Amino acid sequence: MTLQSPPPQPDLLAALAGGIGEFVALRQDLHRHPELSREEHRTAGIVAGLLRGWGYAVTAGVGGTGVVASLQEGNGTRSLALRADMDALPIVEATELPFASVAKGVMHACGHDGHTAILLAAAKHLAETRAFNGRLVLIFQPAEEIGAGARAMIADGLFKRFPVDAVFGLHNWPGLPAGQWGILPGPVMAGIDQVLLTVQGRGGHGAAPHETVDPVVTTAHAIAALQSVVSRNIDPQDTAVVTVGSIHGGEASNVIPDTVEAKLTLRYFTGATQDILEARVPGILRGVIEAFGATADLTYARGFSPVVNHAPEAAFARRAVEGLFGPAALIDGFRPRTASEDFAFFLHERPGAFLILGAGECAPLHSPRYRFNDAIIAPAAALWVQLARDFLTGDAQ
Repeated sequence: MTLQSPPPQPDLLAALAGGIGEFVALRQDLHRHPELSREEHRTAGIVAGLLRGWGYAVTAGVGGTGVVASLQEGNGTRSLALRADMDALPIVEATELPFASVAKGVMHACGHDGHTAILLAAAKHLAETRAFNGRLVLIFQPAEEIGAGARAMIADGLFKRFPVDAVFGLHNWPGLPAGQWGILPGPVMAGIDQVLLTVQGRGGHGAAPHETVDPVVTTAHAIAALQSVVSRNIDPQDTAVVTVGSIHGGEASNVIPDTVEAKLTLRYFTGATQDILEARVPGILRGVIEAFGATADLTYARGFSPVVNHAPEAAFARRAVEGLFGPAALIDGFRPRTASEDFAFFLHERPGAFLILGAGECAPLHSPRYRFNDAIIAPAAALWVQLARDFLTGDAQ
């Protein structure tokens, strides 16, 4: 199937920009009142109330706290889903913004408040103009940060209850030019697996290390050996990342503990690379740990899949960007991100694409100093409107 984009509405950008203050204020309100994964009750209530007021048929409680809204216009038979995520992170905010989080230890440090505001701004414009012919489905997803929301909504019958021909999503990205887009066919974000490791040794006095089996030294050697996985087991033209993000063992400087606990994440873009990591990482850990006389209690858990865009939908989104903003709005030389996103599971179910939106210069995602760039709300909402109009009304055969 070839998807072709008709010319954009000439006044679309101006129309969205003219009324965007409402959604900047909404975004800042959501930022002030963040909610953790599976706790997005206030956010979901605001979203559902606005959508009902604009004439959408709204279903709340999908996959927990998810909200799905649909709007049929004309007799078109095509259907399109657009998705935003709603949850925040367990991070203490350090921005000193006037609308900084009032929820202790919780912060929108990933911009999901902005993603929600973008989709709502598009939703209002589409409801007012009805400039499409078909069925529009809006997905406001909970629990993205813990990788549970997409799967929960799918298990709750998302695409059976609300069938669509394609699904699109976006994520803002600090460090990329504000308002510019990274869109690729194939892998665009990495898959991620997790390893939980407990090294069981035999503790004792730091003055008599020969009477112990030191789990600290053992773990250090095992971690050093892990670096050979990427350099010697993965094809140099492929990508893999092995990160040991947490190590805990002992309390005193002169006591060798009995155990050390470590947590690892593994990232990749293909199933073949994932299979190598799943075989080699536990194998090296167990081999080194046992060689030192300790034992390894290890759990390997597969997590998010890689986000793999479908080529026709990625090309369609690129043409929509070019038609609305011009070719310069596409980031030249854009490369996949090694962060992860559970939007991957939507792409297992339906064709679609995940778009990366430049947010300009600011602290990185998941930083306590991260600040969402409100200037990208209007152009991003305009692209959702253009995409919906093109997909549902344009020549998509």
